[in-house]
Amino acid sequence: MHYGYIGLGNLGAALAHNLMRAGYQVTVYDRDPVACEKLRALGAGVASSVSDLAQAVDHVFTCLPSPAASEAVLAELMTGLKPGATWIENSTLGRDDVLRLAGLARMSGVQMLEAPVTGGVHLAARGEITVLVGGEQGLYDLHRPALQAIGKKLFYMGPLGSAAVIKVITNMLAFIHLVADGEALMLAKRGGLDLKTAWEAIAASSGSSFVHETEGQLILNGSYDVAFSMDLALKDLGFAMGFGREFGVPLNLASLVQQTFITGKATYGGGAQSTQIVKLLEDALGTDLRAEGFPARLE
Repeated sequence: MHYGYIGLGNLGAALAHNLMRAGYQVTVYDRDPVACEKLRALGAGVASSVSDLAQAVDHVFTCLPSPAASEAVLAELMTGLKPGATWIENSTLGRDDVLRLAGLARMSGVQMLEAPVTGGVHLAARGEITVLVGGEQGLYDLHRPALQAIGKKLFYMGPLGSAAVIKVITNMLAFIHLVADGEALMLAKRGGLDLKTAWEAIAASSGSSFVHETEGQLILNGSYDVAFSMDLALKDLGFAMGFGREFGVPLNLASLVQQTFITGKATYGGGAQSTQIVKLLEDALGTDLRAEGFPARLE
C-alpha cells in the first residue's frame, strides 16, 4: 500500500519514518518545508499540498496538534482521497471529536481508524511506541502490518472512540505522575539525599513509574526536553475532565493537576515543555533538582 503521512512534528516524523523503514511507499506533507525535506532525504515522496497527497496515496495517516487542525486537514483530504480509503488518525482527540470527524469522512466514502500513540517521542523514534486502536475490526486487520511498523505494542480497544478514552486516561495518569515525581524528588533534595542515588532507589522501588524512569531524568538534567508542550498537556487534561463529568467519576487528583498546569502555562507559556511543571516547585522553593549523569533528551 502507498501511505500518506501528514503532520511531521517530533512524533509524526518518527512514525512516518518507521513506515518507510518497514518498506512502505510513503508520501508526506507538512506546512513546514524543512520537516518535509528531512523525510525526503530519507526516501519519502513529498506532496505540495494536502489535496495533492490525497490524490497520490491509497490511505493516509495524520498526527496533528488539535481537533481543529484534524478537521481542517480532513476537509482537504476529502477532496482527493479515493472512496474506500482509510484515514488513520495518530493524534489525540476527544471521543466526540473522533465520532464527529468519522461521520464527516464517511460522507466522502472515507473510513476512519483512530490510532493514538503513547510512550513518548524517544520510543516512537525506536519503533517501540504503543499504539491504541479504535474502529472497525476489518479496518484494523487491513492496516495491522502498518500499525505494527510504527509501534511495538498494539491494543485494539474496540469501536471508534474507544482508543480516545484510553489514550486520555494514560495521559492523565502521566501528568499526575509527573507532578508527584517532582514533589518526591524535592523531598529527597531537601532531605539531604544525593539525587542521583535517590532517583535510582525510587526506580527500583514500588513507588516507581514510567514517568519517573523517563521524564524524571530530564528534570534532573535540567533540560526538561520531553518534546511535549504545556498546551498539549492542558488539552489532554481537558478531555479527561470532560470524561469525568460524562461518566460521573470525580477526578480529584486530575483536577488539582489541571490547575497546576494552568499555573505552569501562565508562568512559562503554553509552548514550554510539559516537564517544566516541576520547575514551579523548584522556583517556589529556590531549590533546583539537578544531578550529574542524566541525559538532556531521551534516546
